[in-house]
Parts: sequence; structure tokens; C-alpha cells
Amino acid sequence: MISYWIDSDQISDSIFIPKYYNPNLVEKINDLRPTHNCMSIKELSENGIIQFYTGHEIGKNAYGTGDIPFVRTSDISNWEIKTIPKQGVSKEIYNEYSKVQDVQEGDILFVRDGTYLIGNNCFITKVDKELLFQSHILKVRVIKPEYMEPELLFLLFNTDLVQEQIRSFQFTADIIDTIGQRFNEIILPVPKDKTFRSQIVTKLQHALSQRVIGKAFIKHMPKIIEQVLLDDDINEIRKLEKMDIDEITSLITTETITSEFGGFNCFSLLSSQIKDSIFIPKYYDPTIEKELSELEHNCELVTMGQLKLTGVISYYTGDEIGKMAYGTGSIPFIRTSDFSNWEIKHNPKQGISEEIYEEYAIREDVNENDVLLVRDGTYLVGSSCIITKFDAKSLFCGGLYKIRCNDWERIDPFLLLGLLNSYIVKRQIRTKQFTRDVIDTIGNRIDEVVIPIPRNDVTKKKISDFIKKIVETRIDSREEITSLAKFVIN
Repeated sequence: MISYWIDSDQISDSIFIPKYYNPNLVEKINDLRPTHNCMSIKELSENGIIQFYTGHEIGKNAYGTGDIPFVRTSDISNWEIKTIPKQGVSKEIYNEYSKVQDVQEGDILFVRDGTYLIGNNCFITKVDKELLFQSHILKVRVIKPEYMEPELLFLLFNTDLVQEQIRSFQFTADIIDTIGQRFNEIILPVPKDKTFRSQIVTKLQHALSQRVIGKAFIKHMPKIIEQVLLDDDINEIRKLEKMDIDEITSLITTETITSEFGGFNCFSLLSSQIKDSIFIPKYYDPTIEKELSELEHNCELVTMGQLKLTGVISYYTGDEIGKMAYGTGSIPFIRTSDFSNWEIKHNPKQGISEEIYEEYAIREDVNENDVLLVRDGTYLVGSSCIITKFDAKSLFCGGLYKIRCNDWERIDPFLLLGLLNSYIVKRQIRTKQFTRDVIDTIGNRIDEVVIPIPRNDVTKKKISDFIKKIVETRIDSREEITSLAKFVIN
């Protein structure tokens, strides 16, 4: 909480929201002026150094018409676009808007509207092929990199100083929060020392590159794992490890959530085959049984329920701690929307106090290398991530399963994470999810999901080691970016 006085002649544009005039921010910016050129977005734009504009609302009828990503505010997480965005559009719709939107490598997508998502941003890379973005997002492009490198602009957007300004400027427009035209008022502290800037940019480029390579692997992983399981041949992984980013990018196809649902099927079923009065056709998808039978040659097919019953793994859901606990502290309370691309967001939406954490910590018992899987949440159902040492002090909500591997020789957490993200497991989860009240869930049907564990120990180890390397490299790079965002203004 801050407390201060301002004179009436300091009121700007009839804005009477105290946080807008936060004197602490003014003081911080003034303290930086000897070492930084503190310039507003408006100044940078008027001087032709950057340009920005919003995307388009293409209409819900366009959703699901194809697999070219239509990026929405919730599709931006941890400075990148999710590998499998929710909505996709057809080539025809893409062609209609692509020339106007003109998204290129080095652009920055910045969330303008959306309450807690405002200020989230991502750096467009070569892995992000064809895409469109919605009107709640700004596309920012550096026109004169000799004055402001794109990487530096991205880093400045993610400094605490700029994020604090964004929170002080955002306001409610109709039913949604936005920063609106106040985006122009954001002050960016650009370091005057060019050598220092160059060093920062070089380090950031390396960190971004490491995350991009890992993201490319994650995006291609469902196909690779499927192939390795079918052929019991780890050469596919070895070939992938040797590829550079351009080669990996050439393999990647644009996909959205719909890729997890499989294609159209037409089949008949005897009434005696109906289970538990379930009359949803997708639940009995015959192509899944066919693929599982093909995998059985090289894999042990065992359900999650069987693995739990024999003590190989254990899993249970978290707690709903109540909205009054939100914002009481900085310890993450992980919800279904707080992770993507196998990792937890660096800035989860809700934080809780030490007292509330202690109340639930023993029961929830979150440890490094636990796996979180979304149980409830429509398109998020089946998403998963792994807990790292940076996330271990946290609680998780009732819409998530926490899965712990107890017998690492049978299946370790990195192998489990890889298998949970194979197409055959993802498709099973989609066939078993159902609507309960107003939300989709997989409920206790998680017990029915068959996990294809490789019989060959060499294959198991190679998949596990590869997944572990991807996770650790990306997390290290995430922490490096966080560190650089602090260092650039300190």
C-alpha cells in the first residue's frame, strides 16, 4: 500500500485512480536517468524507432476451420506462444489477414487487454511459422535496431519497473481490463552504455535460442515419441539431437488442440460393449485400440489405475483454498492455466501467504520431479508439466492431478512426461473427457488411460534423458532471462 498527496493541477485527463500517479515509480525512473535514456513508447514511435498495432477479431465461425494458430491472450506464456494453441484457422482465412498482420521473426506480441494477462508478451521466432493474432494483442516491431535492438525491447518489457507501470496504467473498459492508449505512456529505461547493452543482448539471444530449440523439440515430440514406441528405434531421437534450429523448424507442422481429437470415425458397436452407461461415440474410438495393439509388440500396456494400484505411481488432486486466500502472498497457487510447454509460468496468477501454504503443504506434498496433469478445464484437459526446484514451494488446485513416480526403474518422471505427451495418450484423454456441470473433466477416468511403457530399457532411458535435457535447458534459460531483466536496470 502507498500513501501520498498530489496537487489538483497534477491530475491528468480526469484520471482519479491513485495508482496511476504512483510516486515510487516516478522516483525509480528518475534514479535511472543518469545511466539510462528513459523514453516513452510514444517517443519511440514518433521517432520511427518502433511501430505497433493490434490484431483482428476474425469471428468464432472461423475457429476450428484449420490448424494455423489464431493466437489469443491466453496462448502467450513464459515469453512464447504455446506449442498447441487453442484455436486454429483455415489457409483461406489466414491469407485474408496475413498480409495486414505481417508477423515476422523478431516481432513482439504484447497483451493489451485481459486483466491479469495484460503485459504478458512473447518474442516471435522462426519456430512460430504462420499465425494470426487477435485484437486484444499488440504487435510491436523495431524499425531502427541501431537505436533499439528487438531483444532489448523485449527484455525491457519484462523488467519489474515496466510491469509495475503497466499495472498502474491499466483500467476497466466495459467488462474487461485494458491498458488501451496508455501503452504510449510506458517509460522504457534504455541503458546508455552501448558495450553493456551489447553484452546483455548477446546473453539474451543465447537464452532465447536455447528456449526456442527446446520448444521446437516439444512441438515435434508427440510424433517422435510415437515413432520411437512403434519401431523401438531411438535413432529418431539421435537424428533430432544433431539437427540445428533450421532443420528442426522444417519438420514442424502447425497444429492446434484439435490435433489431439483425431479424425472423423464411423463404426458400429454391440450393446453388450457399452460400459457404465456411457453412450458417447468417441469414448469407444476403435482407432485407439488398433494403435495400442500395434504398440504392444514393443511396449508394456498398463493403465494409470494399475500403476497406481501397484504403487509404481501415486496421484491425487489438490485443494480449492478459496478466493479470499488469493493475493495474500507470493507463494504460487498453481491453477490449470498456469503452465504450458511442460513448465509452470514464471509469473503464476495467484499468490498465497506463508500461513496458508503451511496449512496445506504437508497434505499436498509438492516435490521436485512431480508431474502435474490438468483434470478439469475443457481444452486444457490433459496438459502436463514437471515440477522443478524453482516451483517446489507451491500449492496446486483441485483441477489438477499431482503424479509422483515411486519406482523410477519402471517409469521415471521424465519418461512419464514424455509418454503423457504422446499422441496415443493425448487422444485417449480426449476420448474420455466429459462435461460435468459447466466444465469438462477427465474425472476418475484417468485410471483407464493406457500408458505404453517401452520394454527396452535403452529406449526408456533415451526418451527420459532427452526429455530431461529439454526441460532443464529451458528452465535454466528461463531463469537467465529473469536475471537479465533485473540486471538491465540495476
